[in-house]
Amino acid sequence: QSRDSRRPARSPDSVVIVGSGAAGAAAAEKLRAHGYAGAITLVGEEPPIDRPNVSKDYLAGTAPEEWMPLRSPEFYAGAEIDLITGKRVEEIDPGTRTVRTDDDQVLSYGALLLATGAEPRRLPVTGADRPHVHYLRTLEDSKTIIAALDTATRAVIVGAGFIGLEVAASLRHRDVDVTVVAPENIPLAHLIGDTLGRFVADLHRERGVDLRLGVGVRGIGDDHVELDDGTQVSADLVVVGIGAIPRTGLAEAAGLTVDNGIVVDDRLRTSDPHIWAAGDVARYPGPDGRPVRIEHWVLAERQGQTAAGTILRHDLAMTTPPSFC
Repeated sequence: QSRDSRRPARSPDSVVIVGSGAAGAAAAEKLRAHGYAGAITLVGEEPPIDRPNVSKDYLAGTAPEEWMPLRSPEFYAGAEIDLITGKRVEEIDPGTRTVRTDDDQVLSYGALLLATGAEPRRLPVTGADRPHVHYLRTLEDSKTIIAALDTATRAVIVGAGFIGLEVAASLRHRDVDVTVVAPENIPLAHLIGDTLGRFVADLHRERGVDLRLGVGVRGIGDDHVELDDGTQVSADLVVVGIGAIPRTGLAEAAGLTVDNGIVVDDRLRTSDPHIWAAGDVARYPGPDGRPVRIEHWVLAERQGQTAAGTILRHDLAMTTPPSFC
């Protein structure tokens, strides 16, 4: 059956997706699965990759780079999805329904999906701009950390959330001495509860991770991290994982409603009827009706799929409960 014969009764002339992470890539594929035959343009700073493995198997050295792309270039070509990478969208013009990239390419849209994700929160202490201090979001970030291991043997991870603990486990797999520093007394307790949080902490200790909990970072020197209890931890590599900030700048400049993320309804529509948002950047009504914004790969994929359906006027609400599996 041809894609044209399955084309939805009502659909936009074209769809532009800003952001090539889990939500954006899933939305592009789902549009085609729904039979949409119009133009799809997926714009991202890097090709769609298996982002969880940036801090897991790839960083640990157990996943080769060829495993990282979600799809091959041939897949996108065959699906007639115009994948534009290495570019950023600089401006949205809701009046003309166009976006402009950083190389001044102008793309028209009938429907626009913002899947811009989040960026790492910066550590506001003296020395945080030193060259051995790293943040982890992209495949290139992971490569940079791996390259640093040619000379680095003692790492301090600032933050005991998912990213921090995943990086700690991956670096221990490479036999790096790892210390995790975080202000909370039990890792992940606000997400998974005290009992599971203690289990996770014990598991990391069994693997040789030195957990310094209940303390913060005062500053970073050339070869150490100074904690706010006055102690110092030796480090020739520092990785900061203290949360992320939703990338809402485009939405704000375009006049969309923003409040700790791009505010959307249960169909993932923004305050503009031609613009949707999904993934880490979207703040949507949770199962109890209260707005939530959750940074998780699987949820981002499901939001992208839901957005694809509602763009095509399918009456689909985002009802998936938050989960971390």
